[in-house]
Amino acid sequence: MSIVVIGGNERMESCYKSIAKSFGYKSKIYTKMCRKMSNSIGTPDAIIIFTSTVSHKMTMKAEEEAKKQHIPILRSHSSGKVAFENCIKEIKYCIEHCNLCELKKE
Repeated sequence: MSIVVIGGNERMESCYKSIAKSFGYKSKIYTKMCRKMSNSIGTPDAIIIFTSTVSHKMTMKAEEEAKKQHIPILRSHSSGKVAFENCIKEIKYCIEHCNLCELKKE
C-alpha cells in the first residue's frame, strides 16, 4: 500500500515517511516541483495534497494524474503531524469501506 504526498515542509519529509510507515504505507513525498513528477507518481492508493504549502502547478499535475488513474485525493490545509495522521486514517477507512467512500466517487 502506498501514498503520495504533494506539498508539505521539507524538514518534515522524514516525519511524513515514518508516520506513513507506522500505518503500513510506503510513501513518495514531493515538497518541490520536479520535472518528472507526473511520471513518477505511479499508482498509489491515494494522494495527499497539503494546500497551504504547494504551488498551483503541482496541484494541477497531481490532480491530472489522479484523474487519469482514478486515484482518490485528500486535501489538507495544514501540513503538520496530526493533520497527516488524520489524512492517513481517512485513507485507511476509505480503502476498508470503499463503496461508502466519497473520495472514489466521480
